[in-house]
Amino acid sequence: MGGTLHFYTSQPDDDANKLVEAFRGRYPAVDVVVFRSGTEEIVAKLRSEKLAGRVKADVLLLADAVTFEALKAEGLLERYRSPNVEAIPQAFVDPDGTYTGTKVMASIIVVNTKEVKTLPDSWRVFTSPEARGKAMMPSPLYSGAAAYNLGVFVRQPEFGWKFYEDMKQNGVVVGKGNGGVLTAVAGGEKAYGMLVDFMAARAKREGSPVEFVYPKEGVPAITEPVAIVKGTKNIKAAQAFVDFILSEEGQKLEAELGYTPIRPGIAPPEGMRPAESLQVLGADPKEMARTREAEKEKFAALFR
Repeated sequence: MGGTLHFYTSQPDDDANKLVEAFRGRYPAVDVVVFRSGTEEIVAKLRSEKLAGRVKADVLLLADAVTFEALKAEGLLERYRSPNVEAIPQAFVDPDGTYTGTKVMASIIVVNTKEVKTLPDSWRVFTSPEARGKAMMPSPLYSGAAAYNLGVFVRQPEFGWKFYEDMKQNGVVVGKGNGGVLTAVAGGEKAYGMLVDFMAARAKREGSPVEFVYPKEGVPAITEPVAIVKGTKNIKAAQAFVDFILSEEGQKLEAELGYTPIRPGIAPPEGMRPAESLQVLGADPKEMARTREAEKEKFAALFR
């Protein structure tokens, strides 16, 4: 097996490179070319390539199931059911066989421990007096995780659009991606942030003055699915790449990189909760895919 594999991902650069390095350890003849950006920008690039009749991507590893439901509806995904899917809870597997979750990433509250002495236990901290002008969240116009959060929160009776309206009134700043939120909170520019758990846990392990909590109301959780692009010119390498990510070896690598593995029986990194212990705030990904663009437009108008 050889040739070139074009891999489009929203993973941080270092993590994507380590994944590719591990894969090439098994398949050294495959040359993997990585394109890394935010999920929303990658999807825009993919659609532009389709319109031009020159889709380069072979494999996608992006934020959430909602993104892949939209791509599936557009006919951009190849059906492939990896043998390793049998070890993964079927709730994380597309019944149509076009994508499979690879890890569980919950959005949580991160705080700067120099600025915050009493840890919050609720998402309501973002609308509270103590967080006025001191909080930040990623933008759903750039981050797939943030777009997923938006779709989930507006569907919860206890939150809805009022939650976002109240955050706007409370001076919550919208950054770009999750990385910008972490930088602002770890550096003390902001005291509170909405962030994916693996980034907070990693920063804490590396000595940043941060702590994170899983709010009592529950958490939105994405699974960063993997999928093969329809019409790939290197189907064997693409299938091998998917198989590797979902294998026990690939899932142990995910844990080493700081993520909660999607395969049961593989321990998550220190300080993070295993997937089965999370109280997840959910919503139908097909419905969320249908309304995502309208919700992003409404968000943009609210936070302009």
